[in-house]
Formats: sequence, C-alpha cells, structure tokens
Amino acid sequence: MDRPRGLAARAGSWSARHRWAAVGGWVVFVILALAIGSMAGRTDVTDSESMAGDAGRAARILEDAGIVDPAAETVLVQAKNAGTTTSAPEFRRTVDAVIGAVRGTGEVTAVESPYTSGAISADKRSALVQFEMRGDPDDASSRVQPVLDAVAKVGDTHPDLRVEQFGDASGEKAFDDAFGDDFTKAEYSALPVALGILLIAFGALVAALLPVALAMSAFLATTGLVAVVSHVVHMSDTADSVMLLVGLAVGVDYCLFYLRREREEREKGHDPQTALRIAAATSGRAIVVSGVTVIVAMAGMLFTGVADFEAMGLATLMVVAVAVVGSVTVLPALLSLLGERVEKGRLPFLGRRRRRAGGRRGGGNESRFWRAVLRPVLRSPKAALAIAGGALVLIALPATGMKTANLTLDQEFDSSMPIVAAYERINDAFPGGPDPAQVVVKAGDIDAPPVRQAIDRFRAEAVAKGASKGPVEVAYHTRENVAVIQVPLAGGADEDVNQRSLAILRTQVEPDTLGRVDGVTAPIGGSTASSKDFNDKIGSAVVPVFLFVVVFAFLLMLMSFRSLTIAVTSIALNLLSVGAAYGILTAVFQHGWGAGLVGATGVGAVVAWLPLFLFVILFGLSMDYHVFVVSRIREARMAGRTTKDAVVHGVVTTAGVVTSAAVIMVAVFAIFGTLSMQSMKQMGVGLAAAVLIDATVIRGVLLPAVMALLGERNWYLPKWLHRLPDLTHDDPALAGAPAAPAAPVRPGDLDERPQPVRL
Repeated sequence: MDRPRGLAARAGSWSARHRWAAVGGWVVFVILALAIGSMAGRTDVTDSESMAGDAGRAARILEDAGIVDPAAETVLVQAKNAGTTTSAPEFRRTVDAVIGAVRGTGEVTAVESPYTSGAISADKRSALVQFEMRGDPDDASSRVQPVLDAVAKVGDTHPDLRVEQFGDASGEKAFDDAFGDDFTKAEYSALPVALGILLIAFGALVAALLPVALAMSAFLATTGLVAVVSHVVHMSDTADSVMLLVGLAVGVDYCLFYLRREREEREKGHDPQTALRIAAATSGRAIVVSGVTVIVAMAGMLFTGVADFEAMGLATLMVVAVAVVGSVTVLPALLSLLGERVEKGRLPFLGRRRRRAGGRRGGGNESRFWRAVLRPVLRSPKAALAIAGGALVLIALPATGMKTANLTLDQEFDSSMPIVAAYERINDAFPGGPDPAQVVVKAGDIDAPPVRQAIDRFRAEAVAKGASKGPVEVAYHTRENVAVIQVPLAGGADEDVNQRSLAILRTQVEPDTLGRVDGVTAPIGGSTASSKDFNDKIGSAVVPVFLFVVVFAFLLMLMSFRSLTIAVTSIALNLLSVGAAYGILTAVFQHGWGAGLVGATGVGAVVAWLPLFLFVILFGLSMDYHVFVVSRIREARMAGRTTKDAVVHGVVTTAGVVTSAAVIMVAVFAIFGTLSMQSMKQMGVGLAAAVLIDATVIRGVLLPAVMALLGERNWYLPKWLHRLPDLTHDDPALAGAPAAPAAPVRPGDLDERPQPVRL
C-alpha cells in the first residue's frame, strides 16, 4: 500500500502494524499519568481565586492575613402567635434552654444571648442565639449533629415557640445529606447508561465495551495530568465533574465513529486491513478535526478571568486531547488485535435484526428513517429551511429577555427543606442578618485614631443612607491590622434591594468614610457582592470568548474542508443550536413555561455561569456531529457523486452513529436534569435539549436543506484563500476500493437527474 496521507491515517496504520506496542504504550501512559499525578497532588482553587472584583480582593486580604472565619451558627427563637414577645417569661426560659443545651454539647464557643447582644427583631417576636463551632471550620459540619440534636430537643419541649438552627456547619451538613450523593449517583449512572445504549447500537458486548473503556482510560490519564498542571493553574471539584462529562461524551463518540466505520467497510467486503485503513483515513481524520475544534471551544473558558472557568477549560481540553490520541492510536491497534472477535458477546435479538437489515440493504449502516426524512427535505429545501429554521428561531426568541443571576438559597434548593425554611424566617425577621456584606479594612495601623473614626463613621452612614437596618458589627484583628465590618443589607431576601444597598455602600458610604483615610483599603465582599462581581466579570468575558471560539472554529473548518461556504454554514448552524438551547432555558427556568414537565419551577433567572458555559460546551460538542456528517458528505462528493447524492449518502450512512452518540449524551445530561439543585437541573436540561436539537433538526433537516440549496457553491473557496494550510489530507487510494452495491435513490427523491447511489 502507498504511504497513508494525514496524521490520523498514518497513526492508525502504524498502530495496526505495531499492535502490542500501541496497546502497551497506552496502558503505560495511563498508569504513569495516574502515578505521577498521585505523587504530585492536586492544588485547588482558593476562595479568593474563585471570586472576582472587590469580593475577591476582600477574601484575598483575609487569606493573606491568615484570618479564618469560624463556622458561625444561629438559633432562631420565634413566637408562633402574635401575643408572645421576647420579654415573656416563657420566651426567656426557651432562650436560656437553648444556651444551656448548645453549651452542654462541648462543641461550641462564644455563645451570645440575644438579651446581651441585642439580636431581637423590630416586632419583638424573634431573637437570635449566636455561637461558633469549635475547631477547624472546614470539618465543622461533621461535628455539628450533637448541637442540632440539642436544639431540636429544646424545640420539642417548648412547642409554643419556633426553635430553628441555621449556620455554616448546619447548612453544609443539611445540603450534603440532601444532595451530596446526587453528583456521585449521576456520575456513576452515566457509565451503565452509556454502556446500555452502546449494547443496543452495536448488538455485541465487546464492541460496546470498547468506547466506554477508551473514554474512561482517557479520563483516568487526564486526572493524573491535571494534578500536575494544577500547580500552575489551580483545579476544582467542579472541573473534575465537567471533565468526566466531556471526556465520556467525546471519548465514546470518537470510538463510536471509528468502530462503526470499520464495521461498515468490512460489511462492504473489504478485508480487515483495508477496512481499518479506510476508517483511519476517514473517521480518524474527522476525529482529529473534531477534537481540535472542541479543544479550541474549551480553550475559550481560559479567557473568562474566572478561576473556576479556567480550571474547567483546561481540564476539558486536556481530556479531549487525550481522547483524540487514544482514538487514533490504541483503538486501531485493539481493532486489529480483536479482528472478528469484536463481535463477541452478541445479543441474539439484535444480532438477527442487524443481519436481516444488512441482507436487505447491503449493509446495516443506512437509516431508512432518515432517508424518509430526506425525501421531502431535498424535494423542497426552501420549505424545509423555512419551517425548521423558523421553529428554532421561535424557540430561541425567549433568550432575548434572559436574566442571569447567582441563585439565592431558596431559589437553588427546595424551600420545604427545614434548613432553607429557617434561613428564610431569619432573613424575614432580621433582613440581611444570615448573609451580610463583609467590609474588609486593611490599614498600616488598624488602631490609629483616623482609622477607628472612619470605621465608626462607616457604620453610622451605612444605616443613615439606607443600605442597612443594622446592627452593623465590627471585629478587629489588631495583630494583622485588619478589621472586618459585617453589614446586614436592607433587602434581606430581596436580591434587587440588596444590590441597591451594595451600590450605596460602594459608591457613597465607603468613599466618604474609609476612602478618605490614606493607606486604607476597604473592599466589600459577601454573597451579594460576590454575585454581582462574578456577573460583571462573566459579562465582560462574553465578547472575547465568543470571538475566540467562533473565529478559530471558522478557520479550522475552512482549512479542514477547503470551503468558505462550509465554514460559514457550520458556524451559523451551531449558533442557531446554541440559541435554541438558550431559549428553552429562559422559557422553562426563568418564565416557568412547562417547568413541571422536567420537575422544576420557574425561579425568575438562569444561573449566571450557565450561558457562557453552555455556549462553550455545546459549540464544541455539536462540532462532533457536524464534522463527522460533513466529512462523509465531502468524501462522497470527492468520489464523484453530485452534491445532492453526497448529502443523502452522508446523512443516511452517519445517521445511526450520530443517533447513538446523541442518545448517549442526552441520557447522560438528562441524569443531571433530575438532580434537586436548580443550577444542576438547568445545566442538565439545557445540555440535553441542545444535543437533541443538534442531532435531529440541525443535522437531519437544516444541514441537508442548506447544502441542497447551495449546490456546488458548498465547495466554493476564493482563490485568495488557496494559500491557507490544507488540512484535508484526502487519500485518493480509497476512491477505488471495492464495495458492495447499496440501494439506489428513487427518481422522485432528488431534483437532479436520477442516478444510482451506492451507499
């Protein structure tokens, strides 16, 4: 044979000739990566790195000073009827009982009575007992149960009053108990779901196991590599979860593309070596092009300036790169080693059905369903384009009014949870109390009279200008020359009012007080501030990320297919797919339209980080299908078919593998849509809906309609672009390879003169 052209073809050819070296090298690579990563350890994103703007600077001052906030807890004692006040004997006895109970556990310190701290509501019906957990705040949630039991016992013995606990440790424990297993279950459910779908797709156990094994080995190897890289770019648990999702998706897809093409060529009558060579030169090349495009999309997250996004971007592009390498090296080696044994473990029913299909059509890879869909699409491409394109535009329209926000506790979690109900009642009685703004004051000498006076003026002005209803408390850390001012924002649970209160603090109160003292910095953090700064940072990153991803994806498509038209239509169709996903998110989770169908409720906003995340992930993953389908269309066109014949050939012969890949991704993403956390539900539904639209409406209707309308203009490349690098690497030797005949296109299927089409 002539020397194969292209990186993927050469890699596949080498691996098929040196099978044991390729497989052994991959195994050694995975083991070494895991071992080195384990020895290096992983460095995670710090709290200050995960925050942006003023909130990040405030957290950084505390980190640099070594000031660790203790795990603070609060017990609400509240009258259930209007006649009882905090001065009632029964109320005082209940407060004393709470204080005695929590002290008796030996797990708390700094217990404050509301009668000495002044933590009594304006209506005199609620009071707060405040204390801190002893020891390391990071593991306080594992030690808070005795305190919760003690408080609950007081509540049981005083039924006329409401006694509820909320705080850092109790909140973390409640959410871990309720949702901590959700992520683990979702991640572990993904594998059997993918394997089950692959079993149906291939009908054989060995063939189904190969994609899952490749994807998981790529993920494991990348886990070790990421640990090493984390010493330069810090990582996070979120990045691990996203890396698993993306790694499983692309790893399975790439193996699926390769394996199905090799199977198809063997069914056509090629010997195993020729079938493998054709798969390497065609599907292998599509995998490389798709992988590079996905990597470019994921690299867009590196331009956000947000540490968590940068961690996700780097982790996902690394797992995609490893999956690509595995797909074009160890996979052909394994297929060469297994030979016909890849069909071992065949399921009887599916095996008989596949053999009957192969006997009828000269191969089991053509989709009768999509051939039936293509007939009206190619007969009336303008109508198909108008109907399908118009439908997606209508679906995308709600996105024009999309509102993003970091979800509040009651939006993120079910308000029926006792801990959430306690939070809401504390916020109603003491607006802003559970979640105050935090002003971190750093000075050369925190005890200097001008600094102390400025802090006092700040506390007074915060209340006087309506940013807070008080009390505004301050804690001095003299040794570190730092003071922390806690400002309960006036809005309480109303985030819009809290944003206005924060603006008053930042633009009026701080500049007029602390800002006038030389050598003093006073960034304002806290939950509301962190949310605003994060939204601002993400908002400023949208344009550069969008331009980077779109421009580089356009250039890659242009060089890979040597067609300006293909590059433009690829970008346009992918953007339409993303727009439709945005519209579904806005309609379901912001407006609540049809939210009950996915077990959700409208919360008035889409979680702030999701739109940019979805754009990057969807743009990358949708290129999987697009590159694979268009590569098959271009291959048929280069073999001498007309454009419409090539479109039919490309769509119907890839429909099975694209459908299988899409079903796997939709199923895996839908698992996350069943989680209880609103942000995870939004992510799962958004991803699943977008992949479903992309694999059906976009690839099955819009792409064929657009290409049919454009005809030979699909392959247009201006002369001034001929100097661009040529990444096509077409292998002319493949054109003359023998193949079994397939069903012809019926005369009425195409507008052009009918002629037989060999599939």
